[in-house]
Amino acid sequence: MNNIVKECGTFRFHILALCIVFIWAVTFISTKELLMVGLSPSDILFYRFILAYIGLCICSHPFVPVAKSLKDEALLFMCGLFGGTLYFITENTALEFTLVSNVALICSTTPLITLLFQAIIDRKKPKAGVIAGSLFSLFGVAAVIFNTNFIIRINPIGDLLCLASATSWTLYTLIIKRLSRRYTALFITRKTFFYGIITLIPILCSKGITTSKDILFTFPVMSRILFLVLIASFACFMLWNVCLKKLNTVVVSNYIYLMPVISILASNLLLGESLNYMIIIGTAFVLSGMFIAGHSKQ
Repeated sequence: MNNIVKECGTFRFHILALCIVFIWAVTFISTKELLMVGLSPSDILFYRFILAYIGLCICSHPFVPVAKSLKDEALLFMCGLFGGTLYFITENTALEFTLVSNVALICSTTPLITLLFQAIIDRKKPKAGVIAGSLFSLFGVAAVIFNTNFIIRINPIGDLLCLASATSWTLYTLIIKRLSRRYTALFITRKTFFYGIITLIPILCSKGITTSKDILFTFPVMSRILFLVLIASFACFMLWNVCLKKLNTVVVSNYIYLMPVISILASNLLLGESLNYMIIIGTAFVLSGMFIAGHSKQ
């Protein structure tokens, strides 16, 4: 009976993680459209984080400016660096050097990297079910991404940037798990955005920032920026931190496997592209892998 109650209690967080990943997956379309109108990756990240940070400050009651210790403040700085600046900049910049399929596949290895890092930190071998589930999902992602046209080109710069992006998100996830024992999701998210902005400053100084009213103050641009700020950043980052606190880190990270699957399915739906058997098979493998990993004994 207790196990049933426990399962019901955690089920809602699995649903929440699924919804967050779905939203993050479709942000690709908004980001791509913003890039097409002239905004740079650093522009999008700056406006996304600065507006979300202002909103989080308004919601912070009482407003706690710093962490309980200098060590924790340093960890929060690392959250902003790894989960903000490095993750987004490396991922978006990688698209300038390598194929989209390379970026999607390599960035989707985040759960496997998380699994490896978690095993090193805990000094114990992961459960066979978690390993099998992760590999199942990775195979499914590869099937969906490559589809019927298997094309992959090795580009050291682009592929290393992808790997850096995946590793950055892994480090962010593990740090969040540690901090969530002592701080609220709202506080951690606010500090993450703050330090994300701080660590982005050197890039903005070197590349500049777009301030043109003709670009920024148009309905298409403003609506997409507000979606990225209010939904994808403000709400999703905070709720993702809650999921990491309530669930196993590796299991939650496995939901990231769904991001490229959802992105491709959304593109098929919005662009009118037809589905084929590889997408269906790949999606089935992703879902099966997540089920196996999620139901293995931790």
